[in-house]
Amino acid sequence: MRLKGRELDNFWKNRRVCVTGGAGFLGSYVVAQLQERGAGEVFVPHVEQYDLVQVDAIRRMLYEARPEVIFHLAALVGGIGANRLRPAEFFYVNLMMGVQLIHEAWKFGVGKLIAVGTICAYPKHTPVPFKEEDLWNGYPEETNAPYGLAKKMLLVQAQAYRQQYGFNAIYPLPVNLYGPGDNFDLESGHVIPALIRKFVEAKERHERQVVLWGDGTPTREFLYAQNAAEGLLLAAECYNSPEPFNLGSGKEIRIKDLAHLIAGMVGFTGDILWDTSKPNGQPRRSLDTTRAERSFGFRARMPLEQGLQCTIDWYLENRYLNK
Repeated sequence: MRLKGRELDNFWKNRRVCVTGGAGFLGSYVVAQLQERGAGEVFVPHVEQYDLVQVDAIRRMLYEARPEVIFHLAALVGGIGANRLRPAEFFYVNLMMGVQLIHEAWKFGVGKLIAVGTICAYPKHTPVPFKEEDLWNGYPEETNAPYGLAKKMLLVQAQAYRQQYGFNAIYPLPVNLYGPGDNFDLESGHVIPALIRKFVEAKERHERQVVLWGDGTPTREFLYAQNAAEGLLLAAECYNSPEPFNLGSGKEIRIKDLAHLIAGMVGFTGDILWDTSKPNGQPRRSLDTTRAERSFGFRARMPLEQGLQCTIDWYLENRYLNK
């Protein structure tokens, strides 16, 4: 069902919403848009008060926030290096948070839960563009399989709880996100913020070369975080199916081309070298976004180069807060 006009304007009015991970990168965009659309209360649990790995903290959060809708965005995330060093943590923390939250939300009578998944759940050799029906046709790329499989179990749970209990949980699969406010830490950050920081710092240090992991041949698709938040709110308003759905831009780019693009935008003129002893990660990632567009009209609006410029500008203005 796709809502229109006045129905969309009124959907969030006076509605109590909980956004786990609402102080994080994507979560901050979701919270801002909920507030813009007139949500009655937007509750953001912080880990210092609510460790969502612990079921008692989840129950306390539900009783205090009394949400009608939950966006579950809280996650332990990181790049290839972090996933290789801490696979057990990435599996356990993400699984326990999600599984317990869905169960307790159902018991509490929450009206709708948006359990945000990950493109890392797709099999390593999924045909490009990734289609939702290919989600179970193989094992994920090894370096982030623990994270990807932990998040994938939330889809299984959401479908099971819908079938047995009628619980309205939906499962979006967003592609790699980027934008102002991203995590620019070189150990835990993802590819775009890491490249921006590397090239900015190399330029300022007058370095002649930057060394990057892999060989640059893998492809990735990127979605501007503000567009992703718009897609999640649209889905919350209009999508009520057990089937997962992709959220992406529909544009694929090689990491090598992305690196040269960012280097040029920040003014780095040295050489880019590739350390082929380091892993590439999944060979290709690009999403078929037909289901989201047909079901609730989502289409990403921000072109990559314009989004990169906004992200670079934000980093240059705020980087000393992101060391």
